[in-house]
Amino acid sequence: MLRAAALAATGLAPRLGRRLLSAAAQAVPAPNQQPEVFYNQIFINNEWHDAVSKKTFPTINPSTGEIICQVAEGDKEDVDRAVKAARAAFQLGSPWRRMDASDRGRLLNRLADLIERDRTYLAALETLDNGKPYIISYLVDLDMVLKCLRYHAGWADKYHGKTIPIDGDFFSYTRHEPVGVCGQIIPWNFPLLMQVWKLGPALATGNVVVMKVAEQTPLTALYVANLIKEAGFPPGVVNIIPGFGPTAGAAIASHMDVDKVAFTGSTEVGRLIQVAAGNSNLKRVTLELGGKSPNIIMSDADMDWAVEQAHFALFFNQGQCCCAGSRTFVQEDVYAEFVERSVARAKSRVVGNPFDSQTEQGPQVDETQFKKILGYINSGKKEGAKLLCGGGAAADRGYFIQPTVFGDVQDGMTIAKEEIFGPVMQILKFKTIEEVVGRANNSKYGLAAAVFTKDLDKANYLSQALQAGTVWINCYDVFGAQSPFGGYKMSGNGRELGEYGLQAYTEVKTVSMGTFSALSIMTDHQYLLLISCFKLEKLQNRTDFLHFNIQEANSDCLRLDNTIYNWFNVPASIRRRLLWTSLGLMSIPKSVSCDWAMGVT
Repeated sequence: MLRAAALAATGLAPRLGRRLLSAAAQAVPAPNQQPEVFYNQIFINNEWHDAVSKKTFPTINPSTGEIICQVAEGDKEDVDRAVKAARAAFQLGSPWRRMDASDRGRLLNRLADLIERDRTYLAALETLDNGKPYIISYLVDLDMVLKCLRYHAGWADKYHGKTIPIDGDFFSYTRHEPVGVCGQIIPWNFPLLMQVWKLGPALATGNVVVMKVAEQTPLTALYVANLIKEAGFPPGVVNIIPGFGPTAGAAIASHMDVDKVAFTGSTEVGRLIQVAAGNSNLKRVTLELGGKSPNIIMSDADMDWAVEQAHFALFFNQGQCCCAGSRTFVQEDVYAEFVERSVARAKSRVVGNPFDSQTEQGPQVDETQFKKILGYINSGKKEGAKLLCGGGAAADRGYFIQPTVFGDVQDGMTIAKEEIFGPVMQILKFKTIEEVVGRANNSKYGLAAAVFTKDLDKANYLSQALQAGTVWINCYDVFGAQSPFGGYKMSGNGRELGEYGLQAYTEVKTVSMGTFSALSIMTDHQYLLLISCFKLEKLQNRTDFLHFNIQEANSDCLRLDNTIYNWFNVPASIRRRLLWTSLGLMSIPKSVSCDWAMGVT
C-alpha cells in the first residue's frame, strides 16, 4: 500500500498515477471530516496553560474560511516560561540528563508508536487545519513522520565522539554533547512533518526544545504534544507554543537563554531571525528557507515521465513547497510538445474537497496566501507571460486556486524570480546546456534542482554545475530521513535530516588527559579510600601508588575481602565504578569511559 501511495504521490504516469491513488485510497480508513479538537492551549512542562495574556486567535478551515476553534496566543511571557522549564529539564542531574541514550531512542520509538496508533485522527486533523488532501496526509505525510522519528531514534546511542592519537603520553577523545535549549520555529505547509524534522534530531542528541508552531496550523502539533507526554518524556523536555512570528517567534530568536534556533520558512523572516540571534547571545542558527528551484527538461528526456514529474514538482501540496520546481526550463526542440502536454495535465487536475479521495489539490492555507498568489498571477499577465490555463479562484468559498500554467516566461519577470508558493507553473525555453546552467544559477536561491535526461554525462555534468543543496535526476521530491536537506545561498544554512542533520544539535568537546593525571591529583582521603577498596600488595604508600607500574600490575592478583581475584576476571563495569568511586569522580557522566586511566579495559 505504501509503495502505491508513494507512486501515486509522485505520479508514475497520468493515468497510472491516478489509478494507484484510487487503489491506495480504498485501503485508507475513512476520515472523520469534522475531527474533534482536544488541545488548543500552550504546552509547558508537560502541562496545558492559557496564555499569560489570556489572548486567543482563531484557526481557520481553508476549505470554507470558517473558524475551527480558538487557540491560546503565546507571546514573550509564555516563551520566558517555556525556556525556564526547558532550562530546568536540561540541568545536570535532571531525569533527562541522566537518561541513557538508548532510552532516549526508546522514547522516540514510543512516540512514533503513539502517532501510528492515532494516524487516522491526525491525518484528518491535518487536512482540516491545513487543507491538503486527506489521502496525502495519511499516506505521505504521516508515513514520513513515522520514518523520521524511528530513524532518529536509532541514532540516539550511535552518534558519539572518537579517540584521537595525539603525540606524547596523553589520551585525547571527543564528546558529542547536546547544545542545550533549542528554539524551533516551524512552518504551516507540512505541520506534522516539520515538527518531527525538528524534534527528531534535537531529542535524539539529548537537547530540550521550545517550539513555536505556525498560527495557521497549530492543531496537530498540539495533539502531538500530548502524545509526547504520554510517551514518557520528562516535564520541560518539549514545550510547544502556538503564536505569531513578530511576538513569540521573535522572543525565541532573541532570548538570552536559548542556545540554538532552527527555523523553516521564508528568506525574509530567516534573515530577521539570524540578526536577532546575533544581536542576543550569538546562538547557533539553522535556516531552511525559500527557493526558486530550476527543473531542467533536456530534449532526450522521457517525455511522459518528464511531463508528469514536472507537474508533480510544482503542484504537489498545492504548490506550497519550499523546493517546488517553480522554474521549468525546457530545451527548445521539445518545448512546444512539453507545453501542450503540461497544460492538458494541469487542466485535468482535480481540485476540490480535500477529504474526497479523488481530490488532487485542496485549498491554499489561508486568505493571505490566496490573495498573494492571485497577485503573482496578475503580475505574470502584466509583464507579458502567456497564461495558458487557470489564473483565478477555483471555488466560490474557501481558498482554492485553479492550476495555472504560464508559457514564454522570461528570466527577468517577477514570477520567474520570486517564490510564489502556489499552483502556478512557469515554463522557460533554453537552447544549450551551458546556457541553462547559467540561467538556473542566476538566482538568490539555491535550495533544490532537477534534471530530466537519458544521458548520464549530461546528468553528471548538471548535478555538479547546479548551485543547489539537492539535485534530483529523473525524479523530484525524493526525500528520506537518511538524506540531508538544505540550501545554498539565500535558501538557508545548515542541513536537516541524515547524519549531517545531527551536527547542528551537538557541541564537539575535546578532552585530553595525561595518562596518570587523575592519580596525581588524588587527596589523602581518596588514596585511603582506594586502599580500603583494593588491598593491593604492591601499594604500601601514596608515592608507590603514583609511580605504580600499570603494565606489571595487570598480571598480578588483587586481594579483595580475603578472596583472590584475577584483575581481568572482574567485570569491566565493576572495575570502572570502583575506581571512579575511589577517585571521587562519579560526577563525570557514565558515557565517558576512562578505564584507560587505570590501565584497564
